[in-house]
Amino acid sequence: MHAFYADHFVLPLPPGHRFPMAKYARLRERLAQELPGIELHEALPATDGELALVHTPAYIDAIAHGTLAPALQREIGFPWSPAMAERARRSVGATLQAARQVMAQGGVAANLAGGTHHAYADKGGGFCVFNDFAVAARLMQAEHARQRGRAPLRVAIIDLDVHQGNGTARIFADDPSVFTLSLHGARNFPFRKEPSDLDVELPDGCADAEYLDAVDRALDELAHRFEPGLVLYLAGADPHEGDRLGRLKVSFDGLEARDRRVMDWAWQRRLPVVMAMGGGYGHDLEVTVQVQVNSYRVAHEYHLRHLRRAAPAATVA
Repeated sequence: MHAFYADHFVLPLPPGHRFPMAKYARLRERLAQELPGIELHEALPATDGELALVHTPAYIDAIAHGTLAPALQREIGFPWSPAMAERARRSVGATLQAARQVMAQGGVAANLAGGTHHAYADKGGGFCVFNDFAVAARLMQAEHARQRGRAPLRVAIIDLDVHQGNGTARIFADDPSVFTLSLHGARNFPFRKEPSDLDVELPDGCADAEYLDAVDRALDELAHRFEPGLVLYLAGADPHEGDRLGRLKVSFDGLEARDRRVMDWAWQRRLPVVMAMGGGYGHDLEVTVQVQVNSYRVAHEYHLRHLRRAAPAATVA
């Protein structure tokens, strides 16, 4: 299984900033130690042309040169720096590389960051600069369309971050080839939400049983309404009960069961899956990282299942 990272591009954040920048390097360290079957690769930067499949040229240029209006820079939540601009490109690039991997070989591939679902075509927000899932969906559709005789690629975005994927919903609002599903806290950020194809709002304090029932019902409705050729899965850690910003009460076991439900759903349909990490703001950084390590363990298990099905006579390590 291939996974892509950009954690060595570290933003210079002011003291006390609430964004947990250290979690990305820590996640990579844990995966290297505990899941050696996952091949880790440094992400390449997304190009201007790739970003322009979703984002406006003026916005791409403003991020590149630090000329974004101060109010819009504050909305992102990061001060501008060359490292911020480079990290944003690499975060998208990681998802693009994962998407190309699974479209070529099937199974599961992942970004150790990504899931930047609050970014719109012309602005960012909520620690999201560019929208990696939106760019990946558009790029995979474009590359798929180059092959003659193939039906248009339909993409399902399964967003299980605790915060609604408002940027993604707006970008694909009038596009029937991309289905946006968002399962999120009803009273959480963003406070002005955009309509997804399927929004499932959860009450504060929602725990395992109610949460997993909502996941099951959402996946059932997705299956009833849409047949994708690619799944982009945002496995947010922030529904966890230890999260500072999540407001839900889902346990480690509940989130692992969630990941298994999504992977099972895709496996039953033999769909390639790209997974990204999204949010996670635990009081204890190691708790957030543990949620994400668990998601990777589940993803790796399902990728091995794919390899065994594809090559039953081979030895899969």
